[in-house]
Amino acid sequence: MSWFSWHFTLWTSSAPSLLLVGLLSGQLGLNMRLQGVQTMTCSRWGTPSNQGLFEDGDVVIGGLFNLHYKNPAIDHDFTQLPHYKPCSGLEYAPLQYMYAMVFALEEINLSKTLLPGLKLGYRIFDCCGQSPWAPQAALSLAGGDSTTCDQSIPLIIGGASSVTADILSRILGPLSVPLISYLSTCPCLSDRLQFPNFFRTIPSDFYQARAIAQLVTRYNWTWIGAVVANNNYGHTAIKEETQLAGVCLAFTETVNMENIVSDARRAALKIQASTVMVIVIFAWYTDVRELFQQLLKINVTDRQFLASEAWSTSGDLLQDPVTSKVARGVLGVAIKSSTIPGFEHFLRGLNPVHRPSDVFLREFWETEFGSVLSPCSGTESLDGVQNPFTDMSELRVTYNVYLAVYAAAHALHSLLSCPQIDSITLNSSTCSSPAHIKPSELLQHLNNVNFTTPQGEMFYFQGADIPAKYDLVNWQNTPEGTKLVLIGGVDGFDIHLNESAIQWSTGSNQVPTSVCSESCPPGTRKTNRKGEPVCCFDCIPCAEGEISNKTDSLQCEKCPTEFWSNAEQTACVPRQLDFLSFNETLGITLTTAAVSGAAVTTAVFVVFLCHRQTPVVRANNSELSFLLLVSLKLCFLCSLGFIGRPSVWSCRFQQAAFGISFVLCVSCLKVKTIVVLAAFRSARPGAEALIKWFGPGQQRGSVCLLTCIQVIICATWLTLSPPVPKRDVGFQGSKVTLECAMVSVVGFSLVLGYIGLLACTCLLLAFLARKLPDNFNEAKLITFSMLIFCAVWVAFVPAYVSSPGKYTVAVEIFAILASSYGLLLCIFAPKCFIILLRPEKNTKKHVMTR
Repeated sequence: MSWFSWHFTLWTSSAPSLLLVGLLSGQLGLNMRLQGVQTMTCSRWGTPSNQGLFEDGDVVIGGLFNLHYKNPAIDHDFTQLPHYKPCSGLEYAPLQYMYAMVFALEEINLSKTLLPGLKLGYRIFDCCGQSPWAPQAALSLAGGDSTTCDQSIPLIIGGASSVTADILSRILGPLSVPLISYLSTCPCLSDRLQFPNFFRTIPSDFYQARAIAQLVTRYNWTWIGAVVANNNYGHTAIKEETQLAGVCLAFTETVNMENIVSDARRAALKIQASTVMVIVIFAWYTDVRELFQQLLKINVTDRQFLASEAWSTSGDLLQDPVTSKVARGVLGVAIKSSTIPGFEHFLRGLNPVHRPSDVFLREFWETEFGSVLSPCSGTESLDGVQNPFTDMSELRVTYNVYLAVYAAAHALHSLLSCPQIDSITLNSSTCSSPAHIKPSELLQHLNNVNFTTPQGEMFYFQGADIPAKYDLVNWQNTPEGTKLVLIGGVDGFDIHLNESAIQWSTGSNQVPTSVCSESCPPGTRKTNRKGEPVCCFDCIPCAEGEISNKTDSLQCEKCPTEFWSNAEQTACVPRQLDFLSFNETLGITLTTAAVSGAAVTTAVFVVFLCHRQTPVVRANNSELSFLLLVSLKLCFLCSLGFIGRPSVWSCRFQQAAFGISFVLCVSCLKVKTIVVLAAFRSARPGAEALIKWFGPGQQRGSVCLLTCIQVIICATWLTLSPPVPKRDVGFQGSKVTLECAMVSVVGFSLVLGYIGLLACTCLLLAFLARKLPDNFNEAKLITFSMLIFCAVWVAFVPAYVSSPGKYTVAVEIFAILASSYGLLLCIFAPKCFIILLRPEKNTKKHVMTR
């Protein structure tokens, strides 16, 4: 029903109250003129049930409570005036609230310090939970008595829901009549511009929603569901939950009281289908009861529920057998509990005999003690009765009503107390009298209320609200049934929790988990799944050289240059220093090959030395052969300088030794080849003098000259820009390579280029002399050896450039050894074979044979 249609119905069904409606025309939009009206009568605009509890006094306070729960049938076919049937089904808890108001008023009337000599009365009506009836009763209270027309109610305690309080506050606002609610929690009611006359003794939902949100983050429940009432009460909770960083709502199901069965069934099926393990419920306890019944039907009994204050302490739910099966370990926010001394004695002393005009007490008595066959005798007592009405273990909303009465009494006390001034200037007009209290003045004093309750607590209003305080409760299964256990409290935004006392839905102290994706451990990072909430993600391992040292990292961090990630990718550790060492397999292999080559060369040298007078040794320039063997041995040994930890001197020595040794070796081969060519050319007529130019002295001088050129190149290079040890971190890995860096590529290129030049000229000369007629013509052997030599070093260049880290050194060593073995085997293996295995061929005759 819309706002306008409700007011129209209210007006048409209450025509006798035109005068009061005229007073409210500014708020209700009814522009009525009462011109020409000569006489009028006042009447109470009562509830359709005409049920109320009244007590006269000097000042009368109004009270509105939802004492019955069965809604009357309302005809809205617009063919006749709405017909309201009386309510039925007395609610025990609201009945206790009502008597808390009565008890507080009687307690104040007996006080000698608070309003002494003044009696407070009350007018209490049953609103039956119907929004139209609460305004009807409120207008009846604010309009005054039906007979005297001169006694209005300056303050009303009521508004059992936020919707009702919203309507009441807007209606009573133009009259400045204060409304103190004991159960309206919507944060919207804190707006003083819209609701300047509204007060409440229960905290705003903003604080309990925030408290539940803090519980969600405290236990890392990032994937939760919500079942909420389809009103401001539920929407406030959703707003708070969705504002949490890293928390996602898997679903939000709304329930309406009008369609609670179908809505509860739909919500239960949604819970069953979801992987969510934690469900937040912001709804009235009757809605929750239906939801639990639907969950039991489909056997969903393993969820953890977070309860709002609307149902966290519901006795109906706690005593329901369904609860112990479906809702174990409920964790909830509850209205703060307190005690009211003397209240239990007051309740148990109630009897219809002593209160004959109390229709509510009579109905309760008949419900509790009477029956069709055995009517009440009037001698019954509540001393042994145990039900929600007599339960004093947890006074929560009841205590809020009690506080509301005391807040009203203190405001009245402040208003009715005359200023302390000299008797000469005393003006009686400055003092308000009980018979002429203006609601607007009472409203001002209510804003400034500040007192200590009989329980010793400070009470004051912060605007419309009081300081937020809650209890945190836990439902625990016991052999006697489900019981409510206090596990902590909320003070403003601060939570105090005894976690060891909590019993969870698992039936133990093990906290349940509710996540869409498990947390990403250190060493991984989160990556969102496309089209899914941020709480649903995958965990990707960090790349090499990157780390994440905390859970649920959004990105991995690169390690500094000198560091690398450990195996778990959780920390940066110093890179391991890496170089070609004598201890590793590759180093051992190359060292063995080098030493073996040097040993073989030495053995050949010994063989040649022992057989130096034989024709095979003497036939091909034995002096150069010995010098060649020495240079080959140096070539094998120089490769050892490349193995081991690089230092300043080792970097200089290895390249110089390599360059000079190979030039000496190739120079010997070149001179030997030239000697062979000169010997055969000198045999031609007119060329006898050619051999004189290549005598032993010239041969030694040529080798020395060619080698000195390389010595000069190396000396210049090592003097101007020598290789230096350097850490190479360019190669991705957990190791940093320590190598000899070529500061000057030109110097290294000149060394290799000179060796290559000598090798090419030697190959060319040997190729020209390969067919000379001689059994022991070395030109063929030199040709093969130089082909191998050149092939090795041509392949060396791209392999050297592309090899990473220490493998560049290994490639260079391999090239040195391969070329050295090629020269040794190609040139000296055939000769050693003749000397050692075919001595019959090692004769001058055989050597001279063509």
